[in-house]
Amino acid sequence: MTVSRREFLRASGRGAACVGLGAAGTALALGRGAVAGELVWQIDPGKCVACGNCETHCVLQPSAVKWGHTHAMCGRCAFCFGYYDLRAGSAAHAGVEYQLCPTHAIERSYLGGPYFEYVIDEGACIGCGLCVKGCTSSGNGSLFLQVRHPRRGQRGAADGTCVNCNECAIARSCPSGAFVRVPADDPYPFGRQRGGGA
Repeated sequence: MTVSRREFLRASGRGAACVGLGAAGTALALGRGAVAGELVWQIDPGKCVACGNCETHCVLQPSAVKWGHTHAMCGRCAFCFGYYDLRAGSAAHAGVEYQLCPTHAIERSYLGGPYFEYVIDEGACIGCGLCVKGCTSSGNGSLFLQVRHPRRGQRGAADGTCVNCNECAIARSCPSGAFVRVPADDPYPFGRQRGGGA
């Protein structure tokens, strides 16, 4: 069968267009933010055991999992169990070497009296969960882990947020089944349930 040059170019053009559309669709699926009606991954803090898998199993480096803080529950203590290692003994004797966070992502500032404020540098947070483990085992449990999702207009991954993998590597490895699917238009339901914002 003989094909004219025009038919060949038309067929080639259609094939290239299909390949291009497929590649564009894949890029959008991997890099877009979640849209209404979709489900996204989130961590149920009631089930989370702060095992460390969020840091090591996420496809992103650093992980898309960051700390969440229920400010309404926080005691703003001089000795924060999410900030200091128990070996420090007291805040008066605790130096940088006694901070739980391996990347020093938590910033502590004096508020007055015995009170301090603890704020996270999300760019430095690797999702290891050491602060959460300290806060839940000895403190009041105001710290928890959560998956960061793109804000409106952001695409995910490039800004360090979740790309919403169909089969999340962290969810597969989570020993307590804390990874759950939540509506994309309400990706942070657990912060509200704990009495404050995420």
